[in-house]
Amino acid sequence: MTFCEEVRARCDESWEASFNHPFVQHLAAGTLPEDIFRFYVLQDSYYLKHFAKVHALAAVQAKDLATTQRFAQHAEETCGAEISLHEGFFELLAVTDKDLASFEAAPTAYAYTSHLYRTAMHGDLADTLAALLPCYWLYYEIGERLKHATPNHPIYDKWIATYGSEWFEQATREQINRMNDLAESVSLERREELIAHFVKSSHYELQFWEMAWTKQQWESDSKMEVRI
Repeated sequence: MTFCEEVRARCDESWEASFNHPFVQHLAAGTLPEDIFRFYVLQDSYYLKHFAKVHALAAVQAKDLATTQRFAQHAEETCGAEISLHEGFFELLAVTDKDLASFEAAPTAYAYTSHLYRTAMHGDLADTLAALLPCYWLYYEIGERLKHATPNHPIYDKWIATYGSEWFEQATREQINRMNDLAESVSLERREELIAHFVKSSHYELQFWEMAWTKQQWESDSKMEVRI
């Protein structure tokens, strides 16, 4: 069993929870309230900016120029294309410059990006890719599952088409193959470290849907419970 086969099997329960989350299901049906998607897009735009920067760190970690080039291209092409997509959504959702200036990352978005940075700063390329890969792979599988969905909504149709596209599939398969190569000859202890990064990111992917669905906010000090 390859590394990716093993870790995908370990995360199957949380990934199925993502596929069946109300956010994803209502998006596919065209019944997702636009205010919820608007919240999601703002948080995802924040996430993708840091996702791109972590790819830049991965490019530095690479031991050969070909891999450095590919991670730099992924940062530019994958993230650039998605950010451009989100900018189109901003117009359709009437997101203003004032909205962007007052934006604050929700707790889950902040925690997820912090996890990516921590993994990259304290590890090597294998660690970094293990943390990045669920974002590619889960969205690819969602794109495949929703490929024939017909929300009949200008925003949701475009979102599904993006993650069900051939270029996104190719990017995902490239990173899966690279992850398998990086993990092929490592010790069992090292393999478990890499799996832990992947599992944490899969957890955050699930929580990202919930964050958007509930429009998660930071608790004020007055509302926080005192725990002894």
